Amino acid sequence: MTRYQPFEPSGLSRTSSVSIALSISKRASVSVQVHAIEHRLTVVADVQGLNLLTSVLSLGTTSTPAAPAFLPPSQFLALISTLAVHPSLTTRAQSDDRIEASLLSLRYLRLLLNLVGPVHSNLREAFAFSTPETSSRRGVIRRRTTGDGFSPTKDAMASINNDLAHAGSMWAKAQDFWHVVGWAFNCSVLHRNRWDRWKMWLEYMVDTLETDWAQRVHIHGESDDSEQDPRERSILVRYIEGANERRVLRAIFADGSSKLAGEFTEVWRNETKERKKDTNVKKTASKLDIEADVWGDYLHDSGSSSELEDTPPPISPTKMEPMTDSEISIPDVSAPFGGSQAIVLRLRLLSLLSTFSVFLPHTFTPLPSLYDLFLEHIRPLPLPTFFLFVSPSSMQHFHPSAASSITQIILRSLIASAAPLPITDDLTQETLETCYLPYHANTLSISDNTKVSLGVETLLRLLHKHSGLDWSESLQVAVDRGIEAREQKAKNVSKGKAKGKGSQGSERMWLKGSEARIRGLVQLVRAQQESMEG
Repeated sequence: MTRYQPFEPSGLSRTSSVSIALSISKRASVSVQVHAIEHRLTVVADVQGLNLLTSVLSLGTTSTPAAPAFLPPSQFLALISTLAVHPSLTTRAQSDDRIEASLLSLRYLRLLLNLVGPVHSNLREAFAFSTPETSSRRGVIRRRTTGDGFSPTKDAMASINNDLAHAGSMWAKAQDFWHVVGWAFNCSVLHRNRWDRWKMWLEYMVDTLETDWAQRVHIHGESDDSEQDPRERSILVRYIEGANERRVLRAIFADGSSKLAGEFTEVWRNETKERKKDTNVKKTASKLDIEADVWGDYLHDSGSSSELEDTPPPISPTKMEPMTDSEISIPDVSAPFGGSQAIVLRLRLLSLLSTFSVFLPHTFTPLPSLYDLFLEHIRPLPLPTFFLFVSPSSMQHFHPSAASSITQIILRSLIASAAPLPITDDLTQETLETCYLPYHANTLSISDNTKVSLGVETLLRLLHKHSGLDWSESLQVAVDRGIEAREQKAKNVSKGKAKGKGSQGSERMWLKGSEARIRGLVQLVRAQQESMEG
């Protein structure tokens, strides 16, 4: 079993030092130094050190038998996370070495997540956003002594004499996690260079939240303690407690619009400004004197305003303009929400909220209320973007029961009033044939009728994948009636309300595509069934 221990430079004299900490030099070697003086650990950051940290971590967790995995205090994990996205190491980096430093920071965090895990590395403490109570971050080195918790072994009270570890850190600059989420997704639409960096950080954080939650659910299942629920100490709980649920949803659906860009602003001042291409980056490094606790310009953003270009004009959020006949076959459906990778991250965050509300509804919001918020954001979306959130492939990011409930809630807001309401959200073939398949939308809109078709298609595929779909005459009749009903309803668009020809052509393309896929699935089920019976 892997053991987790702090940096303990045993056997060192009172004035000796061990080279393992984090700072960024002009040579951009990010070496990490753990300085042991008066039995205190003073850690600074700089690239050889991140490499060394990585090597030390790997050495313990990959050996046989497993040796102790040495971990830095939480405050330095927070610093490493800031280094991964700070402009001075990314879009305003003075050299390729600084860019490498940011990548190494993220690499170390990923290795820590994979080898040690978020619970045992105490990422809940490391990734806490500052409040008046936590603004002075105090790292505690911890060691896992048994499988059921931590025991502190040494108090790392030493401070890092650098702004990026304190007031200039991401954890102090951002209001909370959802501020960062909203800003990152705004960048996915408006500031692509910043999104390239925020995307990697956000992917890591979503991985961390998912893994932390899964591990705590596992611990809860094996624990005999009925009073303490380990899920309530998850990172996600820390980010959700006290958060306004509507603001959380706005952050996840941030699209660079003026309203949301104004609500979720940049984390660092002038963050989107970039260094001028002709700036001389070969400057003399400031004096470094470890013994005197002088760290020069390590980890500081040395770019003055004269060295920065004006913020590049933001990219206008993509509008779904009517398409010509030649464009209809290749619609750009992901650009309005930052591209396919941004869509996936949004879906994963929505799935986390859904799972969280099932187990701890009192901490955030009950599940029905949460799904109503989903509906508010998803239903009005333009048809191609709507498809990205309700398609069968998108719903794979949710638990099957959640995917079914979300899709049914959206469908019930769109479908004709003549459609009977199901008693529960439990999806059965009878429910499909009775309540959804045969019906058109409650408006004449081609878009709404297509959304109904897409929702029906998703439910069919969910049932087929997870419960099984049986071909029958009643199923075929319900499918045929629904396709015909939606076609006829969409044809009755009044001329006074009709959209442009290009827009209608695009929407009809989506409707035809969905109809073809529904028919194809039913034909496949029939063929498979006949093959087995024959």
